[in-house]
Amino acid sequence: MRKGFVIASIAVVLAILVWAFFWRWAVLLLAVVSPFIYMGVADMVQTKQSIKRNFPLLGRLRYVFEDLRPKIQQYFVENDTDGAPINRNDRSVIYQRAKKQIDTTPFGTQLDVYAEGYEWMSHSIVPLDFHAVDHHPRVLVGSKDCKQPYSASILNVSAMSFGSLSSHAVEALNAGAKIGSFAHNTGEGGLSPYHLKQGGDIIWQIGTGYFGARDEEGKFSPEAFRKNASRPEVKMIELKLSQGAKPGHGGILPAKKNTSEVAAIRLVKPGTTVFSPPFHSAFSTPKELIQFVQELRELSGGKPVGFKLCIGRKSEFISVCKAMIELNLYPDFITVDGGEGGTGAAPPEFSNFVGMPLLDGLAFVDNMLKGFGIRHQIKVAASGKILTGFQILRAIALGADMCNSARAMMMALGCIQALECNKNTCPAGVATQDPALVDGLVVDDKKVRVANYHKNTIESFVELMAAAGIDSPGKLNRHQISRRVFMNDVKTLEEIYPSIAPNSMVSNAVPERYKMSFESASADKF
Repeated sequence: MRKGFVIASIAVVLAILVWAFFWRWAVLLLAVVSPFIYMGVADMVQTKQSIKRNFPLLGRLRYVFEDLRPKIQQYFVENDTDGAPINRNDRSVIYQRAKKQIDTTPFGTQLDVYAEGYEWMSHSIVPLDFHAVDHHPRVLVGSKDCKQPYSASILNVSAMSFGSLSSHAVEALNAGAKIGSFAHNTGEGGLSPYHLKQGGDIIWQIGTGYFGARDEEGKFSPEAFRKNASRPEVKMIELKLSQGAKPGHGGILPAKKNTSEVAAIRLVKPGTTVFSPPFHSAFSTPKELIQFVQELRELSGGKPVGFKLCIGRKSEFISVCKAMIELNLYPDFITVDGGEGGTGAAPPEFSNFVGMPLLDGLAFVDNMLKGFGIRHQIKVAASGKILTGFQILRAIALGADMCNSARAMMMALGCIQALECNKNTCPAGVATQDPALVDGLVVDDKKVRVANYHKNTIESFVELMAAAGIDSPGKLNRHQISRRVFMNDVKTLEEIYPSIAPNSMVSNAVPERYKMSFESASADKF
């Protein structure tokens, strides 16, 4: 678009000069077009706004509508029919925090507090001094077999691959993670130079395609894995069993985004649509899964290794818990993704109707780990539409130790939810491999916005915790969040997702609602 603007501008000026040769007054038209050309050039050279940089002059219309948004925002919040995955209230909060703008709102809540599904936290008459509470809460990840435990932020960048995201987007996320001392998950697309260039902490994700850790036949390669896992930037390794956006389906990289560079990193043929297998070839039973986790831990030199999944059949996760106990081996962390998780490309039926939502899955996993008496060995991360401080607080109250966010981090980069992720035409340069669009995203500007969003959202979480009179995330529980389930019926999350007694899954006291799944679960098969 920038090249087109330059060509069009030159053509218009030349046309006016030619016309002026025949009619001298035509030269006055230069006074009309010159301001527009000046504005377009200014758009191209500025580094703050990707849309204006990629679409000079025309991109200004987007910001005109953005200025109008507060006047019509309430209407759109109540009538959000454009298919966008994040409502405009949350979107505004993310943009404001990323840009360090005022994120307070006038006239009180913009939500219907009497609508079904409305949630709130219980505050205290004696809240704590916000300034006296730790503003940088962290979680130490590492079980008994871990030799290099990692101190993680309670909010990190969720899995997004290079290939799905542009090189500039990956660099900006990693640079932001370095500034804010949080971790950046690579996604299953492999460990690219853009993940390593800025020096931020890395969670290297290994998917079913074993990109970056595979042999020529696409099978897991211990040698290739050890080479990348031993890098000092790699702090943790995450084995992806499934993701919430398309559980049981495997990843998809559209052919248009599979450039020669992306293909070289993934060890696949360029210009083809890359489908990751829906299942792993390195293991096939619960015991083999846990043994594979232990193998990865040893190959990495004792770094924290965990796995990510969206809960499907409850019996299968219970089978994994039984395998842990029989082998006395445990992952260092488990990432629970919700069925509402996002992706750049997925069949709509999988996105909409497959996989347990995050809150249900998170409560179930926490219950099982406590019920089997192994919760102290394993940290739990929540992933799936985590956007705000309240959503972090809610996830931790339900059982998470930390959270991962993808969509909010993308929006901090400048994503405008154009929903072009699968077409290689992302206008903001975030989810594209088109060099002309990628260049519009300036790393040095966007890395600061990513760090700002993280910092301000963590501060929001800490301030909420202080308002509840709580000085540590570990003291949050399900009783402290309430939800309106009907117009005149309110329940706490403890009532909606009842906790179970510690060790109840191994002491012949299995709760009735889990008995069928427990009885059909085996450590030797899924």
